[in-house]
Amino acid sequence: MDVHEAVTSRRAVRGFTDRPVPRETLERVLSTAAWSPSGSNIQPWHTYVLTGGPLAEVKKRVGERLAAGDPWDEPEYEQYPSTLKSPYRERRSAFGEQRYGALGIPREDLEARQRAASANWDCFGAPAALFCYIDRDMGSPQWADVGMYLQTVMLLLRAEGLHSCPQMAWAKFHRSVAEVLLPPDELILFCGMSIGFEDVTVDGARTRRAPLDETVTFVDGH
Repeated sequence: MDVHEAVTSRRAVRGFTDRPVPRETLERVLSTAAWSPSGSNIQPWHTYVLTGGPLAEVKKRVGERLAAGDPWDEPEYEQYPSTLKSPYRERRSAFGEQRYGALGIPREDLEARQRAASANWDCFGAPAALFCYIDRDMGSPQWADVGMYLQTVMLLLRAEGLHSCPQMAWAKFHRSVAEVLLPPDELILFCGMSIGFEDVTVDGARTRRAPLDETVTFVDGH
């Protein structure tokens, strides 16, 4: 699989089989992803990889909180600006319509939307997941470094025939994740990522992308 195919075939998959992901595959992907760029090569990512019992325990703890109606944890970072301006607001809204429309859930059925969203915390059935942390002292450039690292991980997973789903949703239950992983206090959970083999029986409709002229400006020389 070449790079272009890896990029265009990568998407947030929300349905996985229970087929195990070999440990050596994950090690190969993460060893290669370590070559991702970062400012002054500080490599600000801290990654925990879970399978089997530990992953089941994280899912169980969050599942119990969902069932009990517990509120989300106090956020440690702002996922979106409080006022999302155009065109970002419209893109986010279009994503929601496409995502829940594919599931046959109308906009007004908030309960059904919440049930669908809760699949995040079961990793959509994936048998492996990673949780990516960053040091609290890091600034915006280092958060960007972590994003490049995670994209590299996802593309390498595609090269191995695997799929993934990056999930900031896990940050909403960062305390429950920390109870299992016991990360140092100086780390913040940025996101989780479900990893596995795609369940092709689950609707895998892709979200659309903005046309090139909305996001790219060519400044040509003469």
